[in-house]
Parts: sequence; structure tokens; C-alpha cells
Amino acid sequence: MPTLITRGSVSARAYGFGGGATIVKGSQSYTTAGTYSWVAPAGVTKVSVVAVGGGSFGQGGSGSGSGGSLGYKNNITVIPGNSYSVVVGAGGTSCVTPYASYFCNSSLVRGGGGSNSPSFTGTGGGLGGINYFGGGGAGGYSGNGGAAKSSKPASGNSGSGGGGGSGGAGGIVFPCACCTIAAFGAGGGGVGLFGQGSNGSAGTIGSLGSTSAGGGGGGSGGGNGGTGPNTCNGIHTNGGAGGLYGGGGGTNGETGNGGNGANGAVRIVWPGCARLFPSTCVGTP
Repeated sequence: MPTLITRGSVSARAYGFGGGATIVKGSQSYTTAGTYSWVAPAGVTKVSVVAVGGGSFGQGGSGSGSGGSLGYKNNITVIPGNSYSVVVGAGGTSCVTPYASYFCNSSLVRGGGGSNSPSFTGTGGGLGGINYFGGGGAGGYSGNGGAAKSSKPASGNSGSGGGGGSGGAGGIVFPCACCTIAAFGAGGGGVGLFGQGSNGSAGTIGSLGSTSAGGGGGGSGGGNGGTGPNTCNGIHTNGGAGGLYGGGGGTNGETGNGGNGANGAVRIVWPGCARLFPSTCVGTP
């Protein structure tokens, strides 16, 4: 559900404006997949927006999910009392393709859903990390999410520009009576909505039958990816889920179920002339 945070009018001088005019400071976050209508509050004529696309599903075998991309745009003109569309992309599952998230329309500001051809629209942002065995990390504010490594067992890669890290992967430990080929992956880290922070860490390496592969770390305050399975019968267990927001799911074994990708999100802050992504006054409220 959307979260609305509004602090009362404050002096415009606090933002470098002269005179006695006042401006309203606030934000609204949408973190549940769906379509919404945002109404510009009284006195709000400029907003800045960040959008993160949903991460994709981790298929069985060698196909984990890619991270959702992040796009932002600052100082967007709005009219008080008018409504604007907000779309939050769902994370990928075995039945759902990951969707993009956007504000107003997909050509204004958009975070693309997890894909092997990632994209975003806006003034800036970052691409989601590509999948292999571990899930890809969500895109950052000024760099890309960590891409999973194409070998197994292997650790993930850290994100850049505040993006999420990719999940680690495990591999074969012989003897293993129930399988001849195995790979399992952890989920990729997500990305937060309150401006650029630290990069998400790389997920740790796993060992079949012994150590779970570690999920990629969340970037900019986002959620960590879930761990991968570590047993010979892991083909009956889901791969690691992607971290909020936009982390890609990890693969699971040779067959079986992969981890779900995480939902995307959209955050709107105002006044957009003074609160600017990636990092100028975009914390709370």
C-alpha cells in the first residue's frame, strides 16, 4: 500500500529561497505491485521520483533472475489537485513476468523489470544485474546492480553506485547419490528508495551438502537476497528470493523451483526543486 509522509510547511529559506514564501515537504512511497493514482497535494508544483522495476524469477537449472533497473528524474512539474498514474512492477514468479515501474508514463521516469537486456528511463539510474546461477542485484542510483558469475561454485559480485549485490552460487560436491549435475543460487540484493547509499555486497559461495550460498547484499538500504539451498535434494527446495526492492531470484538445482524476484517500488518526494536524487535531501520525510 502507498505510504504518505508529509511534514508541515517550512520556510523556503531553508532551501535557499528568499522571501517569506512557504513550501510543503513530503513524500509518498508505493511498494505493493499494482496501479495507483497519486494526487498532487496543495502547494506542490514540483516533484522528484525514483522507480525500481521488479526482479525476475530464478528458473530451475542455470537460469537465475536478473535484478530490476532503477531510474530517477528530478524537478518534474505537476499541478496541485491533478492525478498522476503510478505503476509498481511485480516481481517475477513461475507464472508472472517481472514488470517495470514508472510515474505518469513509461517515457518520463521508469525502472525496467529484470531482464537480460536491462533498461531504465530518467535523468539517471542504474541497470539491474544480469543473472547466471545467483540472482542479479537491483540497479543503483549511479551504477549497476551486481551481475551474477557464470561459473559455479562462485561468490557474487558487489553492486555499484548504490546498487544491490548479486547472489552467490554453489556447485557439485561428490559423491552425491541423488544427482550428477547441480547448481544452486541465492537471491540478488535489492535497492532502497531514500537516495544513494553504500553498495550491496557480493553473495558468498556455497557448497552442496554443506554451506548455503549467501544472498547478495542490499544496496542503499535495500533488502538482502535470500540464501540458496545446500542439500542434495535441493531440487525440491526453492532458490533464494530476491531482496526488496527489485532483487532477482536465485536458481535451484538442475530442475525444481527458482526463487521469486522481488517487487519494484516508486517513491515521490517534494518539493522537487530542492529534493534531488540521487542524494540531495531525499531522506525522510
